[in-house]
Amino acid sequence: MSSPDPTQRRLGFLFLGGAKRLTMARCLTRAAAAHGYRADIMSYELTAEEPIAAIGRVATGLRWSDPAVETDIVELMHRNDLTVLLPFVDGATVVAADIAASHPDIYCPCSSPSLTRDLFDKVSSAKLFELNGLDIPHTFRSGMEPVFPLIAKPRFGSASAGIRILRDRTDLDTLPSPADYLIQEYISGADEYTVDCFVDSHGRPTALSGRRRALTLGGEVVRTVTVDIPALTEASRLAATRLGLRGAFTLQYLHSNGRFLLMEINPRLGGGATASVSAGADIASMIVEEATGMVVAERRAVAGAVTTRCFQDVTFLPGNQVINI
Repeated sequence: MSSPDPTQRRLGFLFLGGAKRLTMARCLTRAAAAHGYRADIMSYELTAEEPIAAIGRVATGLRWSDPAVETDIVELMHRNDLTVLLPFVDGATVVAADIAASHPDIYCPCSSPSLTRDLFDKVSSAKLFELNGLDIPHTFRSGMEPVFPLIAKPRFGSASAGIRILRDRTDLDTLPSPADYLIQEYISGADEYTVDCFVDSHGRPTALSGRRRALTLGGEVVRTVTVDIPALTEASRLAATRLGLRGAFTLQYLHSNGRFLLMEINPRLGGGATASVSAGADIASMIVEEATGMVVAERRAVAGAVTTRCFQDVTFLPGNQVINI
């Protein structure tokens, strides 16, 4: 490993739940170096033996639901002179937004705490999307006559966990606690698209990078292809503007019968956002630029770039030695 460049200033990042985000850590490291900074990366996790230790440091901490978690994170950042906060899992988004709103010395590319809370709740999200005139799948509510099949998503779920397909009245009637689910029309065979976005603090979209989800595994994309579809880009621009989104976030769409239907918004960097970064929509550089007070440059991804993802092994030997295989 080469020695740090003594002429570079240090820029400290704290990932929240970024245990597996090695590629994004490398993207941020390169972006920081290109702007004259040396990246120092730490990730806040429940256990120390996490893959990100192959690149940065791991700090063990509390669960996102713990009342003391925000204080613990802020104290950790101040002790280690970390100024950039990046959530990578849904449960950390509200924590990060609250910290950013109350600690101006900490930069987090995120939306307001109230909007982030709405987006964390799929039922509240659907209501918000409808209120703002955004095109979404038909949503079933109590008292309506159901048209099957339907899809039921846990309102606070993530990574496709707990999703159920309701094919008839029996499936609907036996659904435990229907109020705990977002229930919508089930659209089979539709193409899925993600749009990786960055909107600067002035409300200017500097990245709206669409990609088709060609293959997923466990709720995460493992093969994705960048696209240039004006209707998808404009739908994303409309959503970002009407909702007042800020920072880094991902939009998830279904494409059916010529319509792009907004499924959900994750107010954080998506797992596959590195595909957009490597194709030219360099959100990593946008984060570095805004965090360091520079003007964020708009960047576009080239269409047709295919990104595939694979496993990487990291071994922890006794004595805290990390082996990056």
